[in-house]
Formats: sequence, structure tokens, C-alpha cells
Amino acid sequence: MFSELRRRLAAARQRAARIERRELRSFRKWLETTSNLLHVSVLLFVPLLVGLVTLLSETVDVVSFLLFPPLASGTYTLFAEPEGRYSNPRTFVGGLTVGALCGWGAVELTALAYGVPTSAVGLDAGAAALGVFLTAAVTWALDLELPTAFSTALLVLVTGTAQFAYVVAVALSASLVAVVFVLWRREFYEERARYLYRTTEADDHVVVPMRGETAEQTAMLGARIAAAHDAGKVVLLDVVDDEEIAAAERECIGGEGADYVEDAESTGEERAADAAARELEQQAARIETSVGVPCDVAVAVANGNPAGTVLSTADEANCDLVVTPFECDEDGALTPFLRTLFGSGVDVVALQSTGERTRWKRIMVPVRSASDVAHAMLDYAERLAGRNGSISVCSCIDTERERRRTESMLANLTETVGTRCETRVSRSSIEEFVERNDAHYDLVFLGASTDRSAASKFFSRPTYERVRDLETDIAVVHTA
Repeated sequence: MFSELRRRLAAARQRAARIERRELRSFRKWLETTSNLLHVSVLLFVPLLVGLVTLLSETVDVVSFLLFPPLASGTYTLFAEPEGRYSNPRTFVGGLTVGALCGWGAVELTALAYGVPTSAVGLDAGAAALGVFLTAAVTWALDLELPTAFSTALLVLVTGTAQFAYVVAVALSASLVAVVFVLWRREFYEERARYLYRTTEADDHVVVPMRGETAEQTAMLGARIAAAHDAGKVVLLDVVDDEEIAAAERECIGGEGADYVEDAESTGEERAADAAARELEQQAARIETSVGVPCDVAVAVANGNPAGTVLSTADEANCDLVVTPFECDEDGALTPFLRTLFGSGVDVVALQSTGERTRWKRIMVPVRSASDVAHAMLDYAERLAGRNGSISVCSCIDTERERRRTESMLANLTETVGTRCETRVSRSSIEEFVERNDAHYDLVFLGASTDRSAASKFFSRPTYERVRDLETDIAVVHTA
């Protein structure tokens, strides 16, 4: 009984661990969208920093509670738009401090004009107007324009005789927030590709099933993707089918005599595998010479499930990316082989090659949103283009109201790309845009739409099914 209980507990722990890993993967994919990452950062850092300043206000008299409203607002602006107009630490600290100084100066001038003590000015309309005017003029002259500077200027009016202490508190608190922001932006936000985007650290072990007439071009694509990482390697896989085995068997029987008929089947498999391996080794040598990435070969016997053979080989060879020729039937639908790969838990790139190209330097990446697939396509494009190539990241919109949001999304996507990169927003449909511009590029990356529901695909077919007869190569990307 105890052994059965232990078995059930172990099974429950394994199920819980699988659920936890799945949820963590989903959360990581969600975080890969820059807007989601910024929302999480705002939720974490704004409350923590305001709480820290509150703690200081309870222990240090110089910190006034009146600085909290502009400080919280300014902190939100910093973390919500780290590349925005008001997210410069100099502007943040200088704007808040100059605003407080201008408010203090307005109170002193008003008291002098009225001939009364500073503490007697209070909420005076003239002092308020003068403080706002001085803040606008000085921040403009010093290039420290900041919306929250007007808040610190006006709040001086209710500090009584503690105007100087308030100015010091604003400067110190704003400096604290600015230091945290600079560290966060430099060490995490600008390096988010290294921490969050899985393909930037993975997908350096690539298996290439050598299928069809474009296998050689596909192998070069996989090799160039793997070569971008120091630990990259390529495994060329050939699956020997029944016809090749039968031919080798006939050769074996004819050459060795009737006494060897019983061993013909096993010998035929060996000879077919040897012939396939020799061809793969020649291709591997060409890849190693041309690209400089280690290249292994593997030969498997067909078992009726070629996609399963590819996936099992990827698992055995510790490969995290499959690069395969693109395959579809006469109606444009994916073959069962490619559907199985796209439904697997391994990243897949399917190349539709239109010629003999083996180097891709000008690359187009159309995207719908800042998803994990978009980041993966950009990562692959950067690996292929290198420092001397160029990438064009594009998106299509229906109305002009979507332009600013889409431009911001594309800017967030390309911030982590080291290759020369441009962004384009078009009012045309995605297929019209791609077909009109494809001749200017060596390769077009498209998503496999495996994250969309069947109903969504019914009303709007995947882009790779809608584009036809392009003059350039197409790479369809699926992420696990």
C-alpha cells in the first residue's frame, strides 16, 4: 500500500512540475512583448521606490510627504517609457529640482512684493502663476522640460517655512529614483534580449533533414543560423527509404551470389546507409569549409513517420532547431511531414528556395505584433544578415489611427537588433506589400501562425499561404 502511495505522490509531483514548467514558459513568452515587460516593471518599481521614499520620510525630516505625487508620477513616466522624451535621468532630476526652486523663488518674490513674511503667502494666486511661469521659462531655457516640474513648483506653496527643505528632499529623492532607473535600464532593459528572448541563447544546434531538390540551400541556411553562436553545430539527416534499400539489396545479391540472399536485407540497409552517409559527409565538408561551423551526419531508415524520425534525431543529437525545406501539396496546403513538425515542441524554420542562393544579407521580416515568433524571426534575420547586411521590419495597418502604436511596437522590436535595421508601416494588405517589395530582398521571414486558432485561420489564412510566386526565398518560422 505504501509503495502505491509513493508512486501516486511521485506521479502527482511530476504532473505539478510539468504544469509549472508550462506556465513558466507561457509567462516568459508573455514577457517577451516589450509593453508587457514595461507594465511589470511599473508594477514592481514604482510602488517599491515610493515605499522607500516613504520610509525615508519617516526617518529623515528633510524628506517631505508633499513630494510623493510628482515623484510617483515621474517614476511612472521613467519606467513606462524608458526611451521616451521625458525618460532622461538628467531631465528627471533637473526638472523636478528646478520646478521646486522656481516655486520657492516665486514664494520669496511674492512675499517681498506684499511686504509679508514668507510663511504668510500660503496659497496665493499670484505666487502660483509666477511659479508656473518661472518653471516653464527656466526648464525651457535649460532643456529640462518635464510635466511633473509644475507639480513640485506648486506644492512649495503649502510647505510653509520649509521651502528649502522641500527643494532638498525633491533633489535627493529624484536622484535616488534616477539611480535605480539607470541601473535597471542599462543592466536589464537594454539587455532584455539576452535574458528573455530564448532564441538568442538557444537554437544553435540545428538538424537539417535532407529532403527534396532544395536540401543543399536549406542546409546552408541552417548552417548560417548555427554559425552565429560559438557553440553552434549542424546535423545533416538523411532518411533511407525502401527503394534505396531494395536497390542496395539487388546489388548485394547480384554481386555476392545466391549464398548471401538471406543476409541481403540487412546488408542492403547497411549499403544504402553507407551511400547516403558518403553523400552527407561531402555536403558536411562543403558546409564546414564555407561557413566554418561543425557539421555532423546521421542516417536513419524510414519507418513510415519521417517527421517523427527527424524529431527523435533532434532529441538524440541535442538539437533545438529543425531547418527543413518547405513542402506543400498542389492546393498550397502543408504536407503531413511539415504539419507534424509545426505541431511539435521544437523550433522549426522551413525554407522555400527559389534558386541557388546560399547567402542571405537583405532580409524582410513582416510582423503582426511583438510576439515570441516576431523576436525569433528577428534573431534569425540578425544571424543571417550579420554586421554588413540589413533588415527591414514591416507591419501593415488598416487605419491611420493604428500607425503611431504600430511604429512604437516596431521600435521596441528593433531596439535589441545589432544589424542595420529599418521599420516600415504600410496601409496595404500584407500579401500586397510583400509581393510589391520582395524583389529588393534575399529572404522574407513569415510566421507559421501555429499560435492562431482554427477559426482564426479559417477567416484569414496564414500569410505564407496567401503569397504566391515571390521572386525571393521565404522562411516560415514556428516556435515551440
